[in-house]
Amino acid sequence: MRLRHASGETVHLGYCTNVHPAEDLAGILAQLDTYAVPVRETLGADLLGLGLWLAAPVAAELAADPAARRRLRGELTARGLEVVTLNGFPYAAFQAPVVKGEVYHPDWTTTRRLAYTLDLARVLADLLPDDAARGSISTLPLAWRRPWDADRADVARRRVDQLAAGLAEVERDTGRPVRVAFEPEPGCVVESTGQAATMLSDLDTARLGVCVDLAHLACAWEEPAEALGRLRAAGLPVVKVQVSAALEAADPDGSAEALRRWVEPRFLHQTRAAGCAGAADPADPAYAADDLDAALDANLPGRWRVHYHVPLHAPPEAPLDSTLPVLRAALAALFTGPEAGCDHLDVETYTWGVLPEARRPRTDAELAAGIAAELAFARDELTGLGLAPAGAADRAPAHSDQRKPHSGIDKSEVPA
Repeated sequence: MRLRHASGETVHLGYCTNVHPAEDLAGILAQLDTYAVPVRETLGADLLGLGLWLAAPVAAELAADPAARRRLRGELTARGLEVVTLNGFPYAAFQAPVVKGEVYHPDWTTTRRLAYTLDLARVLADLLPDDAARGSISTLPLAWRRPWDADRADVARRRVDQLAAGLAEVERDTGRPVRVAFEPEPGCVVESTGQAATMLSDLDTARLGVCVDLAHLACAWEEPAEALGRLRAAGLPVVKVQVSAALEAADPDGSAEALRRWVEPRFLHQTRAAGCAGAADPADPAYAADDLDAALDANLPGRWRVHYHVPLHAPPEAPLDSTLPVLRAALAALFTGPEAGCDHLDVETYTWGVLPEARRPRTDAELAAGIAAELAFARDELTGLGLAPAGAADRAPAHSDQRKPHSGIDKSEVPA
């Protein structure tokens, strides 16, 4: 979906397809019909944005085959779908039975991560709508925090410099700018905006910046306006925002039984107590644990926020809650000024398949309905801040080249 900021800027809103498991082109196309098209139809939108996730093997296949890229773009267009952003954080097997810490590998000390990200940039350059100002790719914030030392930091920096050079080459070859956004995440080398400002401020900011995931921001116990101001002061652009909410427990001791129902084997659910906001290290074990079961065993003090993306429109039942107030404050800080603070927004709830049993979709149709409800929620939050739906007449060309043009929610159906 496209929205128009008061400044006239187009803001793209879509959903991230890393909630779906397919890792080959045939499976990805099938998922468009199973999920994306029903989501678009439920929303009554003529155009739906996707934050496409392409695993490394299919990204390499597409990067090497211009005809396959043209086919994918044509299949998207035929279904009323568009792509301006890719999720390049998970390398492969993101919906495997057990993912946990594997999602952080390969990291930015490796040539595999560099090659994967540049493959994505080449693919995205050919998927972008002709009137899109730019493309974006989110990626992991360098690496998991262990092991990490000066030597690994130097290697990662060389890879990031090679990335900027590679993105410049993609733009020279295609005429399409693509930016890569490092996404602070609990437990990683870059967990907070403070760490981003320190460690990433000397990047080539014409091509590199930050992806602000609002659930991660909440887990770091950062105040949104201050966090965004910190990035601005460091000269770091917010290239992409992931519109997400985390799990929150005001009274973890009294909520222990409810919290244990959210423990599951697929993903890490890093947990942070409120005290981490004032700690020199946000992963200090006095306030932090790398998974929810470990936090319960450690009995961390004070209020908790858990890196567990929960459906935006359906907060958990009491005594638990979600971090929607952080989401709302962040969107207000981004979009109530004279200019849009970001133009690429992705709803990224990849955890539908591991929610507690009573909240989990039972069918493909229920999952599609849930995704549509989340997008409707995000759209309504944004229009409440003054953004307006952008119709076809509002789409002014932002790019031209010599290529030919490529050819209401029913709550009873929404899992909660």
